[in-house]
Amino acid sequence: MPLFRQLQARPEREREKQQKRNLRQQGCEEEEEDEPSSLIRLCLLSLAENMKDVWVQDYAQNYMDQYFFRYIMGPFSLLPSELLEELLYILSRRSLLSRAALHLLLLPQLHSLSLSHSCNLVTANLCSLISARCQSLKSLNLSGAVNVSAPALCSLLGNLSRLHYLRLAGTLCDHTVMDTLAQRCPALKHLDVSRCVHLHPASLLPLAHSSRLRGLSSLLALDIGLEENEDNGTASAAFLLLGLPSLRQVALDNVGQACLMILKREFWLTEGFTSKEGVTSLQELWVKAVQGREGAAEENSFSLEDKVDKSLHLERSKAAGLRTEDGNQEATLKLGAREIQRVSLNSLDALGQLCPDLCSISLNCHEEDDNGDEDVLGSGRTTLTKGLARWSGQLRCLSLQFPGPLSELVSPLQVSGSNLTSLTLEGVQADGHLPFLDLIRACPKLTSLTVHIDPPRSNQEEEDDDEGLEDWDLPCLPDLSSLTLNFFLDERQLKPVLCWRSLRGALWALLRGAPQLKNLSLIATPCRLDSVFRLVLDHHSKPLGASDEPPLRSLRHVSLKRSDVTMAAMTRLVNTCRRLSTLDLSGCWSMSLSNITKLQGKASRRRHKLQITWT
Repeated sequence: MPLFRQLQARPEREREKQQKRNLRQQGCEEEEEDEPSSLIRLCLLSLAENMKDVWVQDYAQNYMDQYFFRYIMGPFSLLPSELLEELLYILSRRSLLSRAALHLLLLPQLHSLSLSHSCNLVTANLCSLISARCQSLKSLNLSGAVNVSAPALCSLLGNLSRLHYLRLAGTLCDHTVMDTLAQRCPALKHLDVSRCVHLHPASLLPLAHSSRLRGLSSLLALDIGLEENEDNGTASAAFLLLGLPSLRQVALDNVGQACLMILKREFWLTEGFTSKEGVTSLQELWVKAVQGREGAAEENSFSLEDKVDKSLHLERSKAAGLRTEDGNQEATLKLGAREIQRVSLNSLDALGQLCPDLCSISLNCHEEDDNGDEDVLGSGRTTLTKGLARWSGQLRCLSLQFPGPLSELVSPLQVSGSNLTSLTLEGVQADGHLPFLDLIRACPKLTSLTVHIDPPRSNQEEEDDDEGLEDWDLPCLPDLSSLTLNFFLDERQLKPVLCWRSLRGALWALLRGAPQLKNLSLIATPCRLDSVFRLVLDHHSKPLGASDEPPLRSLRHVSLKRSDVTMAAMTRLVNTCRRLSTLDLSGCWSMSLSNITKLQGKASRRRHKLQITWT
């Protein structure tokens, strides 16, 4: 009888397992160490720790380099897929995965395989093993595997017809791999080929013209190739948007300009591109997309007679080129995209008209001709506010590159931030603590807040009195689990200028009012952090809307690089945050080697291991 039995499948359990696999493939999941480990997990941890010295030693010494085994009936062949994938995950995340271990763990029952943390092990020979043994794979992550050629990838993917999720970011993937996917992987739903320098935008066209890939719902292809003609990248993005009706997550260079082209129907701009690539015209693809989406939307809304009339109308419209009496095209098209990355501000209006159901957007608000002009910045703020208002109440994730003062973003966030759970701001300039507080008020449901910001250019007022914190009327983010404030610091500066001392009030509200905070990163903070941690840990007051739970008890990862902190504050933090696993104090000038040694001594007596970084 096998040691591990396959548990009976349940819908809830299957959904949980799929969510866990997706998080692992994206590198977002962390190993849970807060709760007592189950017996099964303890067994897997023991296997992982003894893999090199016990389980693979005989195979590595006597067989691995002398023979090529198509299949191995070894010690792990009876493990069900769920436990096999869990063991591979533990080995990979703990840097214990070796070539010999992979040879023994590549078994037919595997459904998910991620080698992004061990990409140096991925070779053409290993791909041949995966191709022979793991033909039931549904999820494969080879991101960063630069030792595998495009022909080897084609040979591998040609035998994995059940793949649903494929990540090849940063590999040697080229147009031949795209041809293979279009022909041999009909079940593909998610594809990530970002940072593939040998892959040009036009190489993605087989995905749009393949009748087998109608179910592709996620396509990530940022920073691919070096396309000399930017118009070709725009045309390719337009073809993919129209040719893949199931796309929900889109990350393409020039996707904003492609939306602008589709909305204005400037299909004549792509005539040279289509003749060069030998593909159907964008006009014909647009007609098919309109007819397909209208037919799908109204399929269940009409009687039989209505459907016949609709069919006749579509045929007449097609014959007439979808034109009205004044020669303008009458049909409209709505794309089903939910998440779009890398959109420019000048294409935001077009995106709003084509994609009314967006819930996640990454936007670059930098205009080449603004030069810091106030009129241009004001116009950009108006455009941004009006554009984001289209998705008011439905946006969940928002990322903005905005080269202006933080106060200029208050209005856009007030119209779009009510249901945001993730907000990322890059390039903004600090102009006082009031706009920062207004930002927090505008986005009360945030679980992740990341701000890359220039510190104030002049000294800000300082709050001297720690008493009466309740009168500060400061907001908080009770659901926040990740906070990153990265202040720009010139490389010539050894430490930041402490010019924003009033920031400590906002930091106190954020840290005191977020009991579930797990990740904290405060880089080059322009105020002393000792007083912040003292207020958070020792003061009885709390911000508006905060719970009574003690603060910082859930912290796992803390980075305070190049900030003003002392040994006393760090000792207090380490003693309070019992779950803390990493603490980065690089560049903290008030900390000495003896301080770090003492902290490590205190950490050695904790249940959870603590890794301290200091330079």
